Amino acid sequence: MTIYVGIGGWTYEEWRGPFYPEGLAQKRELEYASSKLTSIEINGTYYGAQKPASFQKWRAETPDNFVFAVKGTRYATNRKNLAESKDSVDRFLSSGISELKEKLGPINWQFMATKKFDPADFETFFKLLPPEVDGVRLRHAVEVRHPSFGCKEFIDLARHYGVAIITGADSEFPVIADLTADFAYVRIMGTTDQHDKGYSEQALDEWAYRARTLSEGQVPNDLDTFGAKQPPRPHDVYLYVISGYKTRNPAAAMALIERV
Repeated sequence: MTIYVGIGGWTYEEWRGPFYPEGLAQKRELEYASSKLTSIEINGTYYGAQKPASFQKWRAETPDNFVFAVKGTRYATNRKNLAESKDSVDRFLSSGISELKEKLGPINWQFMATKKFDPADFETFFKLLPPEVDGVRLRHAVEVRHPSFGCKEFIDLARHYGVAIITGADSEFPVIADLTADFAYVRIMGTTDQHDKGYSEQALDEWAYRARTLSEGQVPNDLDTFGAKQPPRPHDVYLYVISGYKTRNPAAAMALIERV
């Protein structure tokens, strides 16, 4: 299976110089970033709809082996009652993401830190997530940030529907590393300005090891799990360096690519 490593978005002024060469035209930043990384998480889709032509353009500007993760719309996840999300989910899935075709990776349905686990509420939401759109396979993942999700019932529910639980690490949010789909999705948020590559060499080695372990279908011993262990089987891994000291995130991602 494949380990994809990248960053969140590609338009960030502080990357011009440290990451993007001086004088590089802004319209070529995605082309450049995708030549150095193997994946990017598109964040703009969380805040508003994008045009199908944009997805077509992004697909055309990136290498054949490049993959995008896409953040699902906040209008679907920022709700008290997730049963009311159907129209928002449908609009998002029909907004043109299928134009990425084989470069469409997982969809990150991110929930606010105040959203608590309610079994019936989340089962209703999982039932709204189709396996494909316009003939393109969909891989769904949820990013939950409330401690109430750290329980076997949530793990079992996600496994039943084949939805991955995103492991958000090196932050104030709880870590849930159970494998519940045929891929793993990790977001690490601990880069600092104390290291040229955002993380220490040891920390980069440790995350590379964790990524390789996840790709083998096993959870590293130092990541928290709450459900029953599953027989190991190969998994694709999508790992993004997010937040933290954002200026260093591309350097951290490239250092991880060298290691994995």
